[in-house]
Amino acid sequence: MRIIALVSGGISDQILFFPTIDDIKRYYPNAQIDVVTEPRSKIAYRVSKSVSDVITFDFRDRNSLADWGNLVGTIRDREYDVAITFGQSWFISLLLWLTGIPTRVGFKGKGSGFLTHAVPLNKRQYAPFIYHDLLKGIGINSPCPELTVNVPKSDIEWATNEQKRLGIKDSGYVLIYGTSSESPSGFISSKEIKPLSKTNSPQIRGTDNIYPVENWVHIIQAFQQKQPEMPIIVIAEPNDEVFIRSIKESIPNIKVMLADDIGKLTAIIAGANLMLCTDSAPIHLSVAVQTYTIVLFGSAEPTTLLPQSDKFLAIKSLTGKLTDIPVATVLEKVWGG
Repeated sequence: MRIIALVSGGISDQILFFPTIDDIKRYYPNAQIDVVTEPRSKIAYRVSKSVSDVITFDFRDRNSLADWGNLVGTIRDREYDVAITFGQSWFISLLLWLTGIPTRVGFKGKGSGFLTHAVPLNKRQYAPFIYHDLLKGIGINSPCPELTVNVPKSDIEWATNEQKRLGIKDSGYVLIYGTSSESPSGFISSKEIKPLSKTNSPQIRGTDNIYPVENWVHIIQAFQQKQPEMPIIVIAEPNDEVFIRSIKESIPNIKVMLADDIGKLTAIIAGANLMLCTDSAPIHLSVAVQTYTIVLFGSAEPTTLLPQSDKFLAIKSLTGKLTDIPVATVLEKVWGG
Protein backbone atom coordinates (compact mmCIF):
# COMPACT_ATOMS: atom_id res chain seq x y z
CA MET A 1 0.00 0.00 0.00
CA ARG A 2 1.19 3.52 -0.85
CA ILE A 3 -0.17 6.35 1.28
CA ILE A 4 0.29 10.11 0.96
CA ALA A 5 -0.63 12.58 3.75
CA LEU A 6 -0.92 16.32 3.18
CA VAL A 7 0.23 17.84 6.47
CA SER A 8 0.25 21.63 6.24
CA GLY A 9 1.21 23.90 9.12
CA GLY A 10 4.26 24.20 11.34
CA ILE A 11 6.57 21.74 13.05
CA SER A 12 4.13 21.26 15.92
CA ASP A 13 1.46 20.03 13.52
CA GLN A 14 3.83 17.47 12.03
CA ILE A 15 4.83 16.07 15.41
CA LEU A 16 1.23 15.91 16.60
CA PHE A 17 0.40 13.91 13.45
CA PHE A 18 3.05 11.27 14.28
CA PRO A 19 0.66 8.96 16.22
CA THR A 20 -1.65 8.81 13.20
CA ILE A 21 1.21 7.91 10.87
CA ASP A 22 2.61 5.39 13.36
CA ASP A 23 -0.77 3.69 13.70
CA ILE A 24 -1.07 3.31 9.93
CA LYS A 25 2.35 1.68 9.96
CA ARG A 26 1.25 -0.62 12.78
CA TYR A 27 -1.77 -1.82 10.81
CA TYR A 28 0.05 -1.91 7.47
CA PRO A 29 3.72 -2.61 8.28
CA ASN A 30 4.71 -2.86 4.61
CA ALA A 31 3.03 0.39 3.61
CA GLN A 32 5.04 3.26 2.16
CA ILE A 33 3.90 6.44 3.88
CA ASP A 34 4.94 9.78 2.36
CA VAL A 35 3.97 13.29 3.44
CA VAL A 36 3.61 16.63 1.71
CA THR A 37 4.54 19.48 4.02
CA GLU A 38 5.94 22.99 3.92
CA PRO A 39 9.72 23.50 3.64
CA ARG A 40 9.86 25.03 7.15
CA SER A 41 8.39 21.85 8.62
CA LYS A 42 10.39 19.15 6.85
CA ILE A 43 12.93 18.89 9.69
CA ALA A 44 10.26 17.36 11.96
CA TYR A 45 10.55 14.07 10.10
CA ARG A 46 14.11 13.54 11.26
CA VAL A 47 12.54 12.06 14.38
CA SER A 48 9.74 10.15 12.66
CA LYS A 49 10.02 6.37 12.51
CA SER A 50 7.24 5.74 10.00
CA VAL A 51 7.61 8.20 7.10
CA SER A 52 9.40 7.03 3.96
CA ASP A 53 9.68 10.29 2.01
CA VAL A 54 8.88 13.99 2.44
CA ILE A 55 7.67 16.14 -0.46
CA THR A 56 7.92 19.88 0.22
CA PHE A 57 5.34 22.37 -1.00
CA ASP A 58 4.73 25.84 0.39
CA PHE A 59 0.96 25.93 0.94
CA ARG A 60 1.22 29.49 2.28
CA ASP A 61 2.89 30.88 -0.84
CA ARG A 62 1.09 32.58 -3.72
CA ASN A 63 1.32 29.52 -5.90
CA SER A 64 0.45 29.66 -9.59
CA LEU A 65 -1.73 27.09 -11.32
CA ALA A 66 1.50 25.65 -12.70
CA ASP A 67 2.84 25.16 -9.16
CA TRP A 68 -0.32 23.36 -8.10
CA GLY A 69 -0.24 21.38 -11.33
CA ASN A 70 3.31 20.25 -10.61
CA LEU A 71 2.24 19.05 -7.18
CA VAL A 72 -0.67 17.10 -8.67
CA GLY A 73 1.69 15.58 -11.25
CA THR A 74 4.22 14.56 -8.61
CA ILE A 75 1.58 12.87 -6.50
CA ARG A 76 -0.14 11.27 -9.50
CA ASP A 77 3.12 9.80 -10.82
CA ARG A 78 3.69 7.94 -7.55
CA GLU A 79 0.37 6.08 -7.87
CA TYR A 80 -0.76 6.27 -4.27
CA ASP A 81 -3.62 4.09 -3.01
CA VAL A 82 -4.71 6.40 -0.18
CA ALA A 83 -4.54 10.16 0.40
CA ILE A 84 -5.17 11.83 3.77
CA THR A 85 -5.61 15.56 4.33
CA PHE A 86 -6.49 17.31 7.61
CA GLY A 87 -7.46 20.67 6.11
CA GLN A 88 -11.03 21.48 5.11
CA SER A 89 -10.30 23.09 1.76
CA TRP A 90 -12.42 22.27 -1.27
CA PHE A 91 -9.40 23.24 -3.40
CA ILE A 92 -7.07 20.69 -1.77
CA SER A 93 -9.79 18.03 -1.99
CA LEU A 94 -10.21 18.86 -5.67
CA LEU A 95 -6.48 18.51 -6.25
CA LEU A 96 -6.52 15.10 -4.60
CA TRP A 97 -9.42 14.10 -6.84
CA LEU A 98 -7.35 15.17 -9.86
CA THR A 99 -4.52 12.87 -8.77
CA GLY A 100 -6.75 9.87 -9.34
CA ILE A 101 -6.03 8.39 -5.91
CA PRO A 102 -8.89 5.92 -5.27
CA THR A 103 -9.26 6.51 -1.50
CA ARG A 104 -9.26 10.13 -0.33
CA VAL A 105 -9.85 10.85 3.36
CA GLY A 106 -10.43 14.15 5.12
CA PHE A 107 -12.74 15.98 7.51
CA LYS A 108 -16.32 16.82 6.69
CA GLY A 109 -16.75 20.36 5.43
CA LYS A 110 -17.18 22.46 2.33
CA GLY A 111 -14.53 20.53 0.42
CA SER A 112 -15.55 17.03 1.37
CA GLY A 113 -17.55 16.48 -1.82
CA PHE A 114 -14.33 15.50 -3.59
CA LEU A 115 -13.38 13.01 -0.87
CA THR A 116 -14.33 9.36 -0.82
CA HIS A 117 -14.45 9.27 2.99
CA ALA A 118 -15.31 12.35 5.10
CA VAL A 119 -14.82 12.05 8.87
CA PRO A 120 -16.58 14.30 11.44
CA LEU A 121 -14.26 16.90 12.97
CA ASN A 122 -14.15 17.01 16.77
CA LYS A 123 -11.88 19.85 17.87
CA ARG A 124 -12.65 19.43 21.58
CA GLN A 125 -9.92 16.90 22.22
CA TYR A 126 -6.15 16.52 22.32
CA ALA A 127 -4.78 17.35 18.84
CA PRO A 128 -3.34 13.88 18.04
CA PHE A 129 -6.81 12.46 18.75
CA ILE A 130 -8.27 14.91 16.24
CA TYR A 131 -5.90 13.74 13.54
CA HIS A 132 -6.22 10.09 14.46
CA ASP A 133 -9.98 10.26 13.81
CA LEU A 134 -9.11 10.45 10.11
CA LEU A 135 -8.10 6.80 10.20
CA LYS A 136 -11.75 5.86 10.57
CA GLY A 137 -11.89 6.63 6.86
CA ILE A 138 -9.66 3.62 6.15
CA GLY A 139 -11.24 1.31 8.70
CA ILE A 140 -8.89 1.88 11.67
CA ASN A 141 -10.98 2.46 14.79
CA SER A 142 -8.45 1.74 17.53
CA PRO A 143 -7.56 4.31 20.23
CA CYS A 144 -4.87 6.84 19.34
CA PRO A 145 -1.42 5.64 20.44
CA GLU A 146 0.88 7.79 22.54
CA LEU A 147 3.06 10.38 20.88
CA THR A 148 6.55 8.96 20.31
CA VAL A 149 9.64 9.92 18.33
CA ASN A 150 12.67 8.10 16.97
CA VAL A 151 15.93 9.91 17.75
CA PRO A 152 18.88 8.99 15.50
CA LYS A 153 21.81 7.35 17.29
CA SER A 154 24.15 10.13 16.17
CA ASP A 155 21.96 12.71 17.91
CA ILE A 156 21.92 10.70 21.13
CA GLU A 157 25.72 10.54 21.02
CA TRP A 158 25.88 14.29 20.38
CA ALA A 159 23.63 14.95 23.38
CA THR A 160 25.89 12.85 25.60
CA ASN A 161 28.92 14.89 24.51
CA GLU A 162 26.99 18.14 24.96
CA GLN A 163 26.07 17.15 28.50
CA LYS A 164 29.76 16.55 29.20
CA ARG A 165 30.67 19.92 27.69
CA LEU A 166 28.12 21.70 29.87
CA GLY A 167 29.17 19.73 32.95
CA ILE A 168 25.74 18.20 33.50
CA LYS A 169 26.36 14.57 32.55
CA ASP A 170 25.71 13.13 36.00
CA SER A 171 23.90 15.93 37.81
CA GLY A 172 20.57 16.15 35.98
CA TYR A 173 19.34 19.53 34.72
CA VAL A 174 16.39 21.83 34.09
CA LEU A 175 15.65 23.17 30.61
CA ILE A 176 14.22 26.64 29.92
CA TYR A 177 12.70 27.26 26.49
CA GLY A 178 11.43 30.81 26.13
CA THR A 179 12.12 32.84 23.04
CA SER A 180 11.91 36.60 22.63
CA SER A 181 11.99 36.32 18.85
CA GLU A 182 8.93 37.22 16.79
CA SER A 183 9.82 34.59 14.18
CA PRO A 184 12.24 31.95 15.42
CA SER A 185 14.12 30.28 12.61
CA GLY A 186 14.70 26.92 14.20
CA PHE A 187 11.29 25.89 15.58
CA ILE A 188 8.11 27.56 14.41
CA SER A 189 6.14 29.00 17.29
CA SER A 190 2.44 28.43 17.84
CA LYS A 191 1.53 31.99 17.00
CA GLU A 192 2.63 31.34 13.42
CA ILE A 193 0.08 28.55 13.01
CA LYS A 194 -3.46 29.63 12.21
CA PRO A 195 -6.66 27.92 13.33
CA LEU A 196 -8.51 25.63 10.92
CA SER A 197 -8.78 27.28 7.52
CA LYS A 198 -8.35 26.41 3.87
CA THR A 199 -5.17 24.41 4.12
CA ASN A 200 -4.27 24.57 7.77
CA SER A 201 -4.74 22.00 10.49
CA PRO A 202 -7.58 21.96 13.04
CA GLN A 203 -5.37 23.23 15.84
CA ILE A 204 -6.59 26.04 18.03
CA ARG A 205 -3.46 28.06 18.68
CA GLY A 206 -2.61 31.08 20.75
CA THR A 207 -1.38 34.40 19.38
CA ASP A 208 0.91 35.38 22.25
CA ASN A 209 3.91 33.15 22.93
CA ILE A 210 6.37 35.70 24.27
CA TYR A 211 7.08 35.64 28.00
CA PRO A 212 9.13 38.63 29.26
CA VAL A 213 12.87 38.08 29.61
CA GLU A 214 12.87 39.69 33.05
CA ASN A 215 10.34 37.10 34.20
CA TRP A 216 12.58 34.27 33.02
CA VAL A 217 15.48 35.88 34.88
CA HIS A 218 13.46 35.98 38.12
CA ILE A 219 12.44 32.34 37.67
CA ILE A 220 16.01 31.18 37.04
CA GLN A 221 17.37 33.17 39.99
CA ALA A 222 14.70 31.80 42.30
CA PHE A 223 15.47 28.29 41.12
CA GLN A 224 19.20 28.78 41.69
CA GLN A 225 18.57 30.04 45.20
CA LYS A 226 16.37 27.10 46.15
CA GLN A 227 18.30 24.36 44.31
CA PRO A 228 21.80 25.75 43.65
CA GLU A 229 23.14 22.28 42.83
CA MET A 230 20.70 21.80 39.91
CA PRO A 231 22.07 23.14 36.58
CA ILE A 232 19.74 25.22 34.42
CA ILE A 233 20.12 25.17 30.64
CA VAL A 234 18.54 27.83 28.43
CA ILE A 235 17.66 26.59 24.95
CA ALA A 236 18.29 29.29 22.36
CA GLU A 237 16.97 29.72 18.83
CA PRO A 238 19.58 30.47 16.13
CA ASN A 239 18.35 34.08 15.90
CA ASP A 240 17.78 34.62 19.61
CA GLU A 241 20.84 36.69 20.46
CA VAL A 242 18.77 39.40 22.17
CA PHE A 243 17.01 36.90 24.43
CA ILE A 244 20.26 35.20 25.48
CA ARG A 245 22.18 38.44 25.88
CA SER A 246 19.45 39.85 28.11
CA ILE A 247 19.53 36.79 30.37
CA LYS A 248 23.34 36.73 30.52
CA GLU A 249 23.43 40.36 31.62
CA SER A 250 21.64 39.30 34.80
CA ILE A 251 23.00 35.74 35.08
CA PRO A 252 26.50 35.71 33.49
CA ASN A 253 27.17 32.05 34.26
CA ILE A 254 23.95 30.67 32.75
CA LYS A 255 24.45 27.63 30.53
CA VAL A 256 23.11 27.89 26.94
CA MET A 257 22.41 25.30 24.26
CA LEU A 258 21.65 26.17 20.63
CA ALA A 259 18.50 24.54 19.23
CA ASP A 260 19.44 24.14 15.58
CA ASP A 261 18.59 20.46 15.08
CA ILE A 262 15.39 18.70 16.12
CA GLY A 263 17.06 15.35 16.76
CA LYS A 264 19.73 16.82 19.02
CA LEU A 265 17.18 18.95 20.85
CA THR A 266 14.99 15.90 21.47
CA ALA A 267 17.95 13.98 22.88
CA ILE A 268 18.79 16.85 25.24
CA ILE A 269 15.16 17.12 26.37
CA ALA A 270 15.06 13.37 27.04
CA GLY A 271 17.84 13.71 29.61
CA ALA A 272 16.28 16.63 31.52
CA ASN A 273 14.64 16.45 34.94
CA LEU A 274 12.25 19.26 34.01
CA MET A 275 11.37 21.33 30.95
CA LEU A 276 9.82 24.76 31.52
CA CYS A 277 8.64 26.47 28.36
CA THR A 278 6.03 28.44 26.46
CA ASP A 279 3.63 26.93 23.93
CA SER A 280 5.93 25.82 21.11
CA ALA A 281 7.05 22.76 19.15
CA PRO A 282 9.55 21.52 21.79
CA ILE A 283 6.72 20.80 24.26
CA HIS A 284 5.57 17.98 21.97
CA LEU A 285 9.09 16.58 21.84
CA SER A 286 9.12 16.66 25.63
CA VAL A 287 5.80 14.82 25.75
CA ALA A 288 7.15 12.22 23.32
CA VAL A 289 10.19 11.44 25.50
CA GLN A 290 8.15 11.64 28.73
CA THR A 291 10.12 14.46 30.36
CA TYR A 292 8.33 16.27 33.19
CA THR A 293 7.09 19.48 31.57
CA ILE A 294 5.43 22.73 32.65
CA VAL A 295 4.02 24.86 29.84
CA LEU A 296 2.95 28.51 29.90
CA PHE A 297 -0.10 29.16 27.70
CA GLY A 298 -1.51 32.45 26.51
CA SER A 299 -4.82 32.19 24.64
CA ALA A 300 -4.31 28.60 23.44
CA GLU A 301 -6.34 25.85 25.07
CA PRO A 302 -4.02 23.47 26.99
CA THR A 303 -6.32 20.46 26.63
CA THR A 304 -5.80 20.47 22.85
CA LEU A 305 -2.01 20.62 23.14
CA LEU A 306 -1.12 18.53 26.20
CA PRO A 307 -2.22 14.98 27.05
CA GLN A 308 -3.85 14.29 30.39
CA SER A 309 -0.95 13.30 32.62
CA ASP A 310 0.66 14.33 35.90
CA LYS A 311 3.91 14.70 33.95
CA PHE A 312 2.65 17.54 31.75
CA LEU A 313 1.29 20.59 33.55
CA ALA A 314 -0.22 23.75 32.12
CA ILE A 315 -0.25 27.32 33.42
CA LYS A 316 -3.00 29.18 31.56
CA SER A 317 -3.05 32.97 31.50
CA LEU A 318 -6.26 34.37 32.95
CA THR A 319 -6.18 37.17 30.37
CA GLY A 320 -5.00 35.20 27.36
CA LYS A 321 -1.62 36.96 27.43
CA LEU A 322 1.59 35.26 28.56
CA THR A 323 2.91 38.53 29.91
CA ASP A 324 0.16 38.47 32.55
CA ILE A 325 1.25 35.16 34.10
CA PRO A 326 2.93 36.10 37.42
CA VAL A 327 6.37 34.71 38.20
CA ALA A 328 5.00 33.57 41.56
CA THR A 329 2.42 31.41 39.79
CA VAL A 330 5.11 29.71 37.73
CA LEU A 331 7.31 29.05 40.77
CA GLU A 332 4.36 27.73 42.74
CA LYS A 333 3.69 25.21 39.97
CA VAL A 334 7.39 24.25 39.82
CA TRP A 335 7.68 23.60 43.53
CA GLY A 336 4.17 22.32 44.07
CA GLY A 337 3.89 20.14 40.96
